[in-house]
Formats: sequence, C-alpha cells, structure tokens
Amino acid sequence: MVDKRVDLTKVKPYGDTLNDGKVQLSFSLPVPYGDEANEAAKQLAKKMGMEEPSVVHSKDLGLGYTFFVMYGSCTHTVNYDAIEVPKVEMEFMDKYGVEDYIKENIKRDIVILGACTGSDAHTVGIDAIMNMKGFDGHYGLERYKGIEAINLGSQVLNEELVAKAVETNADAILVSQVVTQKDVHIPNLTELVELLEAEGIRDKIVLVCGGPRLGHELAQELGYDAGFGPGTYANHVASFIVKQIVDRDLV
Repeated sequence: MVDKRVDLTKVKPYGDTLNDGKVQLSFSLPVPYGDEANEAAKQLAKKMGMEEPSVVHSKDLGLGYTFFVMYGSCTHTVNYDAIEVPKVEMEFMDKYGVEDYIKENIKRDIVILGACTGSDAHTVGIDAIMNMKGFDGHYGLERYKGIEAINLGSQVLNEELVAKAVETNADAILVSQVVTQKDVHIPNLTELVELLEAEGIRDKIVLVCGGPRLGHELAQELGYDAGFGPGTYANHVASFIVKQIVDRDLV
C-alpha cells in the first residue's frame, strides 16, 4: 500500500516530514580524529549530494582513522515506477504444499546439499534454510517430509561439494555466500559451475545460491538457476527446487 501523497516518479527519503530528504550516513576516513576530520567528512557528504550535512557523532579509531555518523538532506530522487528487479517469479508454496507436491509429482525423496563454500565461515544463512529449526517461525528443509537435507557447513571446497553431489546423487545444491569482500564470491561461485560441468552433472542438478549481495540476475549470469537474497525462507527455496525438478524432467 502506497501513501497517496507520494509521487512514485520522484521518491526521496524522509525523516521528520514527507519529502524532507533526511538521511543518516556512516563511514570511516583514514584521517586523525579532530576538527579537521569532521570538516573533511562534511565536505565529502556534500559531494555525495547531501544538503547541510552535520557530524552527529565521530570516534577516534586509532592509527589515524576516524569513524563518523552524518545527518543531512538528500537532494536526489528516484523513479520508483521505472524500477524492474529480476527475481524468481512464481507462486511459493508453504511447507505442507511442498511436501504434497513432492508426494504427488516426484514420488520419491529428493536430496538437497547445502554449504558455505570457499573461505566463507558464516553459516547463519545456510542454517536458516537447511536446519530443522529454521528461522523466524519457518522450519528448515531438514523438517520437510520427502527431502533429505544435508548441510555440509562452512569453508567447503567446491571439489568436495561436487564429490558429495555425485556420491549422494543430489537433486539440488544450495550455496550460501556471506563473505563478499573484493568480490571473492564471484570466482568461487563460477568455479563450482565449471566443476559441475566438467563432471557432466550440471544439467542434472538444480543449482541455487544466496546471500546479502546475491540476487537472481547475478546468479543467472554466473550459471545458477536462481539467486535468493535477504528475506528468503526455506519454503521459497524448496518451492523453486521441486518445481524445477518437475519442469526439467529430473524426476
């Protein structure tokens, strides 16, 4: 539901009143703490398009670095009506709908592998999807009837993941990537696709990735069937996988 007073072709932030453009911004600069540092932060904020920026908090980080919290008004707007975001477009089923779909259309248990690959040791994302308790009231795939969910944990080498997929005759692989500094996730995700292709099983597996900086468009560019970002629950991923298994005749 959208406020009728809002012009969706010229959307801007608000803080106290509609369209006042008020924003809060935080960043660090490699300069010593002090008045000069605060002035540098304000000048930088102005160049970012903020009107009347002010430093509401600054902290000495040591070794010539300073952290800032800025407050000011954004002068820019965006045309919300013109925005198109590539995403998985389908009607998602709940847990029980997925279980019924497997029973009626696949008629066997499916195997789903999940892992944080490469150097990534952050399992919170993959655990939310895979583990039995799930997240935010949504059960994980381990609790689904008709799904054998195997969570391989963190820092899994792509070679190990592919070997496990062959060993278990996996139907789907879920890869979580939280560590994305310097775009380290790009070559890592690409390598997995290449290894699956070399093994001759890429077309036989539903391949999904997810994480804070991963979306459907990037995932498909890297050779994945789908990408899911923040706000994804196990039933979303499960719905996509089981539909893909049937649609691609992987039953």
